[in-house]
Amino acid sequence: MARIKRGVHGLKHKRKVMKLVKGFRAARRRNYRVANEALLHSLKYAFRDRRVRKRDFRSLWISRINAAVRREGLTYSVFINGLKKSGVTLNRKALADLAVTDAKAFGSLLSLAKTATGK
Repeated sequence: MARIKRGVHGLKHKRKVMKLVKGFRAARRRNYRVANEALLHSLKYAFRDRRVRKRDFRSLWISRINAAVRREGLTYSVFINGLKKSGVTLNRKALADLAVTDAKAFGSLLSLAKTATGK
């Protein structure tokens, strides 16, 4: 079996790794072996956290809606149930934005939900 030397491709891979770890600190930036391991971890965290970000934003929107609804004496679950019964199909992102920026429009949605639930 012939010996395979990785001169060109090995250097290419090292350069690629070292370019990707440019903003890291200390040995994670300078030492290839440490940098490669740090890069593998960072890519794994980035992949995972792209999904976690979606969960975090949804919970933030729900918190904002809940805060706005409780000021009017209703709960989040009753409000969402009322909207579904009245046929309003707005997502949580849009509802949270209305709760923060346009109180008048959100108030009309609140009254819609109240009449639908009977509260």
